[in-house]
Amino acid sequence: MAAEPSDFEDEVFDQFLSDRGHETTPVRWDQSYNKLQCPECGGLHDTSASRCSVCGWNPDT
Repeated sequence: MAAEPSDFEDEVFDQFLSDRGHETTPVRWDQSYNKLQCPECGGLHDTSASRCSVCGWNPDT
């Protein structure tokens, strides 16, 4: 049974990816006035949206 990675291992892996040009911060909704804007396609949604109805992007994935 494998143990879960420690915070230190996560930081090392994030640094490895970052050094090679990968984004390591979680992607969230962009804000556009009083709407949420999808970072993938730019679709605008109400603040209660949990996924993009245009492209299907979900901030939890």
